[in-house]
Amino acid sequence: MKTADERKKALLEGMKDGLIVSCQVQKDDPIYTEDMVVKMAEAAKWAGAVGIRANSPEQIKAIKEKVDLPIIGLWKIWYEDSDVFITPTLDAAKAVWEAGAEIIALDCTAQITHEKTVAWDLLDQVKKEIPEAIIFADVSNYEEAKHAVEHGADIVAPTLYGYTKETANIEGADYRMFAKICRDFKEDAYIMMEGHLYTPEDAMKCIYLGAHAVVVGSAITRPHLTAKRFVDLLSGYQHNWRDAEKAKH
Repeated sequence: MKTADERKKALLEGMKDGLIVSCQVQKDDPIYTEDMVVKMAEAAKWAGAVGIRANSPEQIKAIKEKVDLPIIGLWKIWYEDSDVFITPTLDAAKAVWEAGAEIIALDCTAQITHEKTVAWDLLDQVKKEIPEAIIFADVSNYEEAKHAVEHGADIVAPTLYGYTKETANIEGADYRMFAKICRDFKEDAYIMMEGHLYTPEDAMKCIYLGAHAVVVGSAITRPHLTAKRFVDLLSGYQHNWRDAEKAKH
């Protein structure tokens, strides 16, 4: 069932049919500067975005000081022995919350974490430890979406479609799967689309299919990856640009 908390509901309803821009930069990105994510977020607000998705307590704090939009916060932490990297621990979730994010994004897949737990088990822990937070479940397939909804995630999105071993070779969004998630779960959670959206038309298609809102990142805020997509095609697919997109930092 969707949240009955009036504060959470007001924030989530304020995002309806809107664009959330993922404003992230890593220190080894060619566009990195200390204030880059703030400039990204300011540009997103100027354009009319209804929210920001941001990575790491440091960058969340920097954006929060300058941009008055709800923040979906996460903390990417990579481990050599696990593919789970989006807010993989309770301590990481607490740090994201303390940095000022109203919404905490978690890996809610069935993958095994560095701590040898199932990633989606963290959802119940965070809901218990930080009940004031809105939880954004990043999943990769329908079954994980169902599990997230059943365990009380406020928002569910197929963010990790393409980032698990089972979906590693995909080339684009699975709109049919997303439509089924919307049909089956939109009464119980806010369903958003994130991942592999490159044009306004892609985003509008998702709204038509039932998305409450859409999250777009690389196509807007990572010009080096946009350029690499062009080069990848022009060079006859000799090098896959997604290798750079999925790189550990």
